[in-house]
Amino acid sequence: MKLVFASNNKNKIKEIKNQLPDTIEILSLEDIGCMVDIPETADTIEGNALLKADYIKRHYGYDCFADDSGLEVDALNGAPGVYSARYAGEKKMTTLILINS
Repeated sequence: MKLVFASNNKNKIKEIKNQLPDTIEILSLEDIGCMVDIPETADTIEGNALLKADYIKRHYGYDCFADDSGLEVDALNGAPGVYSARYAGEKKMTTLILINS
């Protein structure tokens, strides 16, 4: 049985594979040729995971499971939560590159 984990995080994929029998083959997004940044536009972490899994099923035909995560910072009253990836705004990538340079 082939099952897609809607992730390219090699460590997460390895952890999942180690917990399943050899009869279940876990495939990553890369393994199925999915190079799309699947939109995560839901208002909940569960909703984002469902969006990713549904996208893979509809576009690639594989049974799929997905996860999502978010930071909940007490000093920010639980923010950014589900909006963690979008919290920094459009300039976040530039900022991250400058910090790492």
